[in-house]
Amino acid sequence: MMAGESMITAGIDVGSSTIKAAIIRDEAERGATMLAGVTERIRRRETLKVARAVFEAALEKAGVQESDLGYVATTGEGESIPFRTGHFYGMTTHARGGLFLDPEARAVIDIGALHTRAVLMDEKAKVLGYRMTSQCASGSGQFLENIGRYLGVTLEEIGGLSLQADAPEVCSSICAVLAETDVINMVSRGISIPNILKGIHVSMAGRYIRLLASCGAEGRVLVTGGLSRDEGLIAALREAAEKHKNHFDIRAHPDSILAGALGAALWGAFRCRKLKEKGLWMGTARA
Repeated sequence: MMAGESMITAGIDVGSSTIKAAIIRDEAERGATMLAGVTERIRRRETLKVARAVFEAALEKAGVQESDLGYVATTGEGESIPFRTGHFYGMTTHARGGLFLDPEARAVIDIGALHTRAVLMDEKAKVLGYRMTSQCASGSGQFLENIGRYLGVTLEEIGGLSLQADAPEVCSSICAVLAETDVINMVSRGISIPNILKGIHVSMAGRYIRLLASCGAEGRVLVTGGLSRDEGLIAALREAAEKHKNHFDIRAHPDSILAGALGAALWGAFRCRKLKEKGLWMGTARA
């Protein structure tokens, strides 16, 4: 295969709670297209086995064989995956994947199970700066899932319920333990589930907007990570952005959860081409 020819690559993003895999076809000057994307919750199973299953499901969905791949790139916590070709840092993969999904985006806010990070990038996906939340989990997906479990609703139901709020009760604490205590008190006071959830979303959104501001972000911001599918949180982010002097343009894409995996696959294709151009490509060797 010549450096400028079409190639197929895979990206696997191993998160704290979910594994994502994407298969792309990269045609150099004509750009890349996504052939398949698959996500799967780990749910206390062995991470490497889940990663392999998600990878194989993505291959089947794309209609390709593992032998067809020019590169298998990992990101997140996927460095220990034995069948990978190479590994890329999460900041760079989310920046590249975010730009692929929304070419006008100049920052991504990656909201994961345990942490949230804002990444600033240019039009070529070069990372210009980033900020992460503290160790406290009150601004994370895991915290929101724990609250939902206490309230008797699933993570998938939280967004729609939040949109039904008419008088949100804002959770003021930034500590996950104290925030959960606040929620217990709200329930005892008869605050409705939609108003509790919207209040939590408002609190989280305020933290995320401040994170973006501290990173120096401006203009179009794409939400990535697991909570990019939470429509209630997206609405709260847009409301918070309207109040901010920078007026961030908050966007979410149907495939936002795959941003890290897509970015890994795209960087894998880029690295493969560069190695081929220099005559250093060793096929199945790690690079």
